[in-house]
Amino acid sequence: MMRLAYLGIALLIGGAIIVAACSPLKTFDALVPKDSESGEVARNIPYAAGPRHMLDIYAPRGTRAGANLPVIVFIYGGSWASGTREGYGFAGRALAAAGFVVVVPDYRLVPEIYFPGFLQDCAAAVHWARGNAGRYGGDADRIVLVGHSAGAYNAAMLALDPQWLGKDRTAIKGMAGMAGPYDFLPFDGKITTRTFGQWPRPDETQPIHYADASAPPTLFLHGSEDDTVYPRNSVHLQKKLADAGAKSELKIYPGIGHVGIVTALARPFRERAPVLVDVIGFARKVTVR
Repeated sequence: MMRLAYLGIALLIGGAIIVAACSPLKTFDALVPKDSESGEVARNIPYAAGPRHMLDIYAPRGTRAGANLPVIVFIYGGSWASGTREGYGFAGRALAAAGFVVVVPDYRLVPEIYFPGFLQDCAAAVHWARGNAGRYGGDADRIVLVGHSAGAYNAAMLALDPQWLGKDRTAIKGMAGMAGPYDFLPFDGKITTRTFGQWPRPDETQPIHYADASAPPTLFLHGSEDDTVYPRNSVHLQKKLADAGAKSELKIYPGIGHVGIVTALARPFRERAPVLVDVIGFARKVTVR
């Protein structure tokens, strides 16, 4: 038996309690079984200068340069203030097992930087993927952005606001956001005030501000029991995109919370919600040749 105290701190595996004092998801990742059809093919690859500008790459077993598999850039969350790519091997392996080359970057965090520093970093990681994915079997012209929580915010901003990716935006074939904050004005909480409060034009920090018909196809996924980022964020952005004429889908999972939606990518928890099936199905659909 395996049980995760999602916000807390302990994993119960085979009756033994293991405390996850620093990074619960890093411990979770170390303990959950991984998809055998995929593997990590590169680690600690720099996409820019600095210790937070590194990425890992996952691919199906046996993938070679020239395979031209579609690429997923997976951006993790953590309130823009925590997180490490080392906690998301379970996600990279799960997505790669379905036939994708998966890039998982780190990015700088608050208080080292504030908005828009983390977007600049994530954009740099996508630019790197566009220029280098082919060396690992990826098709640099077919990229899907996938993110959770703050990472879903980052992915949405890259997909919707043309300033971040420039000409490389044409390679973004879709964006899938899990439990993302997209419409959260005014800044009335500690996290949002600290992260975005210094920006002089608050509307420019909101993904919903950029929702128009030029958006790539989007998929929004949210748990009905998410009391960290309320589902209305996904509901509002998906509706605005659909009303503008963009292709956009929304899936709400009953009984799923904020962390449960991303841990549902892992093998022991996939029966809780079809998050992996839905993300893979969307990514395949938007990258079909």
